[in-house]
Amino acid sequence: MKIQLEDILKNGVAEIESADDLKTLDDLRIKYLGKSGALTTILRGMKDVAPEQRREIGSLANSVRENIENALSQKLADLENAKLLADMEKEKVDITEPSKGVKRGALHPLTRFNNKFMEICVEMGFTVIQGPEVETDYYNFEALNVPKNHPARDMQDSFYITDNILMRTQTSNMQIRAMEKMKPPFKVVCPGRVYRNDSDSSHSPIFNQFEALVVDENIGLKDLMMMIKEILKRLYGENIKIRVRPSYFPFTEPSIEIDATCQMCHGKGCNLCKGTGFSEFFAAGVVNPKVLEMSGIDSKKYSGFAFGPGIDRSVMVTNKIPNIKYLFKNDLRFLKQMR
Repeated sequence: MKIQLEDILKNGVAEIESADDLKTLDDLRIKYLGKSGALTTILRGMKDVAPEQRREIGSLANSVRENIENALSQKLADLENAKLLADMEKEKVDITEPSKGVKRGALHPLTRFNNKFMEICVEMGFTVIQGPEVETDYYNFEALNVPKNHPARDMQDSFYITDNILMRTQTSNMQIRAMEKMKPPFKVVCPGRVYRNDSDSSHSPIFNQFEALVVDENIGLKDLMMMIKEILKRLYGENIKIRVRPSYFPFTEPSIEIDATCQMCHGKGCNLCKGTGFSEFFAAGVVNPKVLEMSGIDSKKYSGFAFGPGIDRSVMVTNKIPNIKYLFKNDLRFLKQMR
């Protein structure tokens, strides 16, 4: 067995040193160290070694394994370095050559949609506010009428940092901060990133929201609907159609969801809109009086409404993007198509 181990070391190191590509090197790793490799096969016969020789053979086997592993590591580093140098040489740029011109860049589709929506809101008298993405449980949930252990928290699977600190699940946290600091009447819009533990072709753990809040005297659902219709017309044109569905949010009462003509199929029916011709665009509702009171606003004198689209899904539908994750990959081949 001693002779076999010495042969394995000698032949193994020689073959590893002569390997000229990564696949060959990996095949050699399997050949000598794999579950059915030469060294493993030898070690299975240790039970047949005389007791007085087991220490010596065992020590030699460990040495053989260590030397082969070191040879593999060194050769892997050499091959990877050689590949890197070859790639660098292939992609080498001659800085003395005349410039071929610089291709003009473009804004990311998320930025374009966000800017357009913000411009519409500013034209309608809204103030843009931004705030922390790392938020306390109070501003993210409790002040929005979602106390601890409330079932609505299950709708927003959250990333907690501590028991009281989390990545915000909605930009509504800024609506609470605005109501605490601003004197009615006011109109604010809160764009920003939010975080939820949700991931599939139409959802991402990180996404963008754009929430608007209006607080004034004698306003309600009718005013909310008039504003949403106007915004959708400015976004998608006069021919846009909408429908309203009842919904539930702890911080608004009544709560609604607004569907608009699917921009993927323009109302004809497709997989995304499940053949209905409509896609979800807005969540909205009249601010719950309890939320107003918790923020220091007299709910007997003032009322309010809030609404907002999911920016990412709106961009996805408008641009006929099949998977929302394309928006976050920074792949130039994709982004060039979105110019």
